[in-house]
Amino acid sequence: MSFAALTAFWAVSFLLVITPGADWAYVISAGLRGRPFVLPSVVGLACGALLATLAVAAGVGSLVEQYPMLLTLLTIAGAAYLAWLGVAMLRHPSVVSAESAHAQSMQERPWRWAVKGASVSGLNPKLLLLLLALLPQFVRPAAPWPVFAQIMALGAVHAASCCFVYYGVGWSSQSVLRSRPAAALAVSRLSGTLMLLIAALLLGDIAVQHL
Repeated sequence: MSFAALTAFWAVSFLLVITPGADWAYVISAGLRGRPFVLPSVVGLACGALLATLAVAAGVGSLVEQYPMLLTLLTIAGAAYLAWLGVAMLRHPSVVSAESAHAQSMQERPWRWAVKGASVSGLNPKLLLLLLALLPQFVRPAAPWPVFAQIMALGAVHAASCCFVYYGVGWSSQSVLRSRPAAALAVSRLSGTLMLLIAALLLGDIAVQHL
């Protein structure tokens, strides 16, 4: 794999990562809960992206082509999980006062946010479809590296972009909104609403495809 191909993939990956979506909503929610939750959430999101890359490298694309219902089931599972997170955010909006953040960090275990982050990213069918469409364009069968290694290297680049962008988003969310509790509450509710909206769009796509 050439350096030029790797750089080109990074540029495309970075543009995709900086586009707000479910991952942004999740990491902002983590930041509003407290900074101890930001790093585990980001690591979880990155691990989910690597899992999706591993699925592509393992040949899930051919399975999806052979069994379209597999992607439908994955989409339903991802939509259901996003909807569950969205409802949880709306029922229990994040707060950003120092006292409440400390109390929450004592009650919640940060590793749980890593697991949830991996689920948000790994169960995102849009990410899987994106990687299925994007990764093969940058793989060179004649290169010294095996195809599997090339795909995983590209996935690692994408995960690194996720870490860089999402950590900045999560870390800054509390800094910017700490002195603005009303704005923080609105952002938290907006994040929950965005989760529900994305879930509805995913299920809507399934409904349209089966009409």
